[in-house]
Amino acid sequence: MLLEKLNWRYATKKFDSSKSVPADKVARIVEAARLAPTSSGLQPFEVIVISNHALREKIQPIAFNQAQVVDASHLLVFAAWDNYTADRINAAFDLVNAERGFVSEGGENYRQMLLNGYVPRDAQVNFEHAARQAYIGFGLAIAAAAFEGVDATPMEGFDAAALDELLGLKAKGLKSVTILPLGYRDAANDWLVNLKKVRRPLDKFVTEIA
Repeated sequence: MLLEKLNWRYATKKFDSSKSVPADKVARIVEAARLAPTSSGLQPFEVIVISNHALREKIQPIAFNQAQVVDASHLLVFAAWDNYTADRINAAFDLVNAERGFVSEGGENYRQMLLNGYVPRDAQVNFEHAARQAYIGFGLAIAAAAFEGVDATPMEGFDAAALDELLGLKAKGLKSVTILPLGYRDAANDWLVNLKKVRRPLDKFVTEIA
């Protein structure tokens, strides 16, 4: 049950570096991110999957020397579009038309609305919007990892500009937003593993309007 898995998961502080996450599990976690809902279906982000240990050693100081980056099995980098361009918006709509095998008037009108509304906007505004979409995929990847019995550590603690430079993301029109180490907990050495999960009570979290 998903809720049981979400209660099981926690932000892992110590990974067992001797254990590797099977490729099929990593693929399903990434697929969950790919299937995430995004505004207007544009999917304005990409996921970089890094298993290369030497590269993760270079990333560790960029991530304030957090050990999870190198002790984990894989590192996922969620990188959002740096801007909405006509080419990117058109590519998204063209893909829909090609996959569905028809062109709808409503879809084409919507395409023009986005082209007219997004493209002239400030690039930073567009990046921030794209970054919020990346977070949706990020959240689903975290849930999928829990479902797969894979530990994960959601991280914003890194120098995004330095990571972008290391990975050559600027040339791809991307900016890193979040990172997600995946692996298996080292329960004997993780101070957080046995502590009670604490969340606000439901009545302090949910307001019902009948």
